[in-house]
Amino acid sequence: MATVGFHASHEQIPPEQLLRDVRHAEQAGFAAAMCSDHLEPWSPRQGHAGFALSWLGAALASTALPFGFVHAPGRRYHPVVTAQATATLARMFPGRVWVALGTGQRLNERPVSPHWPAKEERQRFLEASFDVVRRLHAGEEVTREEPFRADRARVWSAPEVPPPLLVPALTPATARRFAPVADGLITVNQPLEDLRRMLEAYREGGGTGRTVLQVHLSWAPEPEQARAIARDQWRTNVFDPVTMAELASPQDYERKAVQQDVGDEQVAGAVNVSADLGRHAQWLHEYAELGFDELQLHHVGREQAPFLDAFGQEVLPQLAG
Repeated sequence: MATVGFHASHEQIPPEQLLRDVRHAEQAGFAAAMCSDHLEPWSPRQGHAGFALSWLGAALASTALPFGFVHAPGRRYHPVVTAQATATLARMFPGRVWVALGTGQRLNERPVSPHWPAKEERQRFLEASFDVVRRLHAGEEVTREEPFRADRARVWSAPEVPPPLLVPALTPATARRFAPVADGLITVNQPLEDLRRMLEAYREGGGTGRTVLQVHLSWAPEPEQARAIARDQWRTNVFDPVTMAELASPQDYERKAVQQDVGDEQVAGAVNVSADLGRHAQWLHEYAELGFDELQLHHVGREQAPFLDAFGQEVLPQLAG
């Protein structure tokens, strides 16, 4: 059975509470965790954006869980800084850290850089980032000029166990392109046939590493409460991959949701919404049967304790069985 983890959403929950939540998740029976890495939330309604790298040190030190995070080298993080930061985490917590290197969103890069490249340029930058981060983790000295400058860069405290470098992909084309350079794949819940194509593209491209699925869900004891949580917190996160990468601010996402009159039906295309714990377990069984090694559950509400307790008591045992 797939490992079931807890996704810690920095965009929605203040970091001190999120640290309590991830401890709670471990006590409830979740076997892994991951977190986002944002400078801004997707919507003003979400309202937070703690710094993932400092939070991860505290979370790893105060639990025994393995952790991953999605991280975009580029404008906020030079790839050399990415290599140093991830090497330090891997030295302190060997074998417990993975990082998914992605092309990011304009939302998070606009505050620090006026330039937002086209997708092809971002992907070429990412390919170079995989190469440089991997070489720095191996203790090499790296110099290059394009597509970014590194002058005799070296990570002096290189990790004895380099952290796996996964690729986050929302399309089969991206999964196939980065399969040869990535140690694994992470994507988000979509219709089963779309997920099957994603896995096939990764394997056909030569990918052999772990596969992770981030599952957005909304649960509450009553159906309307579950729908209301998803509508309030995640209606700005239902757009196509191009739109999600190109909008520039939380306010832009909110305006887009209003303009498109995003309702419960559209939200349910991006979030598994149900008050029935058995239905949630069924969804997760279906994802695991596709071949995902790890399911990272993201309850899109801002209050995590009821979800953690309910899934720990009712859903995780069903999956284990």
